[in-house]
Amino acid sequence: MTTPLRLGIAGLGTVGTGVVRIIQNHAGLLAARSGRTITISAVSARSKGKDRGVKLDAYAWEDDPVALAQRDDVDVFVEVIGGSEGPAKLSTEAAIAASKDVVTANKALLALHGQELAEAAEAQGLLIRFEAAVAGGIPAIKALTEGLAGNEITRVMGVMNGTCNYILTRMESAGLPYETVFEEARALGYLEADPNLDVGGIDAGHKLSLLSAIAFGTRVDFANVELEGIGAISIEDIRQAADMGFRIKLLGVAQMTGRGLEQRMSPCLVPASSPLGQLQGGTNMVVLEGDSVGQIVLRGAGAGSGPTASAVISDVIDIARGNRLSTFGQPARTLRAARAAKAAVPAPYYLRMQLIDKPGALAKVARVLGDGGISIDRMRQYGHEDTTAPVLIVTHKTTRSALDEALEGFSATGVVAAPTVAIRIEAV
Repeated sequence: MTTPLRLGIAGLGTVGTGVVRIIQNHAGLLAARSGRTITISAVSARSKGKDRGVKLDAYAWEDDPVALAQRDDVDVFVEVIGGSEGPAKLSTEAAIAASKDVVTANKALLALHGQELAEAAEAQGLLIRFEAAVAGGIPAIKALTEGLAGNEITRVMGVMNGTCNYILTRMESAGLPYETVFEEARALGYLEADPNLDVGGIDAGHKLSLLSAIAFGTRVDFANVELEGIGAISIEDIRQAADMGFRIKLLGVAQMTGRGLEQRMSPCLVPASSPLGQLQGGTNMVVLEGDSVGQIVLRGAGAGSGPTASAVISDVIDIARGNRLSTFGQPARTLRAARAAKAAVPAPYYLRMQLIDKPGALAKVARVLGDGGISIDRMRQYGHEDTTAPVLIVTHKTTRSALDEALEGFSATGVVAAPTVAIRIEAV
């Protein structure tokens, strides 16, 4: 008879209790699909007495997740504590040292320490699986490492933070300013304890760096992800983008170019009719492009107990089946350090500016753009506001470096009353 696969679960928050619930409710289904009984030997969390809505009395309890990782009756260490340092890192390292396979939902841990952890695990023939770390229930990792393994990946793109997508779509649908929707999201519990992890693009940037490593065979390089959050997006931007047939998304894009690896997580305009443009609420979407398959679009719940726990269980089942795949789709020691490149692929840009209402103001702005080799595709002027006039310009394709020079040039014209908002329009 095949021996059971025994889990030790560190962290009993939303995801950890979701994993326990699936194992308790679907034991027979998991055994049938994996060929082995999947059991829980022990669990660990900060508070033993807390009511978590699942029965835990059948499992041993460890106050210290490191001790849990070292238990003889644990085959797979499931880390859903979170955080890049402290107990999450120490217990994962302990599990590897104790010859345990690891399943984790921790994107921050892998974004900052993934290379060293992968090399340590693979040196012992161990696995680190992390489907749940990127886009919740969407099988983006499996798609890249398995389904699209025969492709040269040309671009990875997506909306990978449900909180930001909720805020942006709620601003549009309700006509509310950013500050109001931000506080609404906080009240609903959508924001991290440090909200900048969400609205600053950091959480989504962690996820993009992991997808990039798999897609392009490079070492995880979160430090070189260009990050720009959504805090500067106004309700005027939302309305004016919609007026032109676009929606604003916090969009991650990674692509390998002749100059190196571009990784950026920033607000972008996308066509409202595109799959990304139609994405509403807290849903995530990952778009993968390969030389043979073309474009693949994966859409689904990016967070929450059920979807994220589902992804954890998918990794557990793979281990139970005996699927032994390298952490990032190829041996970690073969991953190369990519040369980091700033975004240089030309694109159109949306510009929103406040011009001082006097003759020749618009001509001066147009001259600065023209001197920088930037041509205007569309321009709209909205109602006057006291002594200024809101003006919206959509450029033809240009580089970000040329645009930045033009933005600096605006300040010398004496006709721009406030910093210009510039948002890339992404081809999707």
